Amino acid sequence: MGFNCGIVGLPNVGKSTLFNALTETAQAEAANYPFCTIEPNTGRVAVPDERLEAIAAIQKPQQVIPTFLEFVDIAGLVRGASKGEGLGNQFLANIREVDAIVHVLRCFEGEVTHVDGSVDPVRDAETVETELMLADLESLERQHTAAVKKARGGDKEAKEKLAVMEPVMKALEEGRPASSVTVTPEQRPLLRQLNLLTAKPILYAANVEEENAASGNAHSARVEEMAKAKGAACVVISAAIEAEVAALDDPEEKEMFLSELGLEETGLARVIRAGYGLLDLITFFTSGPKEVRAWTVHKGATAPQAAGVIHSDFERGFIRAETIAYEDFIACKGEQGAKDAGKLRMEGKTYVCRDGDIFHFRFNV
Repeated sequence: MGFNCGIVGLPNVGKSTLFNALTETAQAEAANYPFCTIEPNTGRVAVPDERLEAIAAIQKPQQVIPTFLEFVDIAGLVRGASKGEGLGNQFLANIREVDAIVHVLRCFEGEVTHVDGSVDPVRDAETVETELMLADLESLERQHTAAVKKARGGDKEAKEKLAVMEPVMKALEEGRPASSVTVTPEQRPLLRQLNLLTAKPILYAANVEEENAASGNAHSARVEEMAKAKGAACVVISAAIEAEVAALDDPEEKEMFLSELGLEETGLARVIRAGYGLLDLITFFTSGPKEVRAWTVHKGATAPQAAGVIHSDFERGFIRAETIAYEDFIACKGEQGAKDAGKLRMEGKTYVCRDGDIFHFRFNV
């Protein structure tokens, strides 16, 4: 089960630098000109979770395996992308494939040329989002004609599709994203099928200078205000700092470097966690002498669905899930202590997973 976030933004806002730091590679060339990243680059990153280390400290397994999130660095977009300007068509095709969007906004001055000649993150956000809305509207207009014909012929599915499409089209025409339209739980699958760019959850990453990494600046404050008004998430980072931290091998050296800048953790850790939250994901764990491992599942998943993340046979032949809450595992110093204290529960097929559950699945195929 793969979950990915597309890193987007105008050229020269620092998104490739951020991607390089995220994946600790130089896959994406960071250069002072537009369109330097032509093919989307993909990197898997471990999701920071102190609980995994705490479980491992008690279990003392042979190996510890975190859960991962995928980040995709997508070519810089410019005004007119929805009409094919720059690498517009390629950008839009690549971004349709991701589950959520990390929108990097330039909140730093400097010598690197801004594609629009000045630094204004709110304007930049509007530029990108307008292009995404125009692309969505064009896509829906094409689908709408065919759906109307089918609906007139009595096609029930087409009628249901139109009931979702038409309010979304109206919102887009008014300059509002698809995510602003309220749909019923029954309509959500139909909305997903439309594969709209502006229906994807969004995280704004305000990229500031090194000296403003801890407190932000006037530009990032505007981004935070905009994000709050839109009900979106926002993280302040300094891609330049993240690149420096990524180049350090010694964990103590990294910690000292961050401490000198007044930072408790990297901005990347916050981006990864925010991206994880953006996708409405939770973590469950498995623990044994061979390995302690974190796994990812959508919030609301049942125990058999969680078992299926490990192996499809586990879901197919699911019998029960021996379950310990993370807090109980730690307080009781492991599985045996939790059993002795009556904290190990037997959960069945209807059990809805909770973040931090430690499972041992019983199955029969």
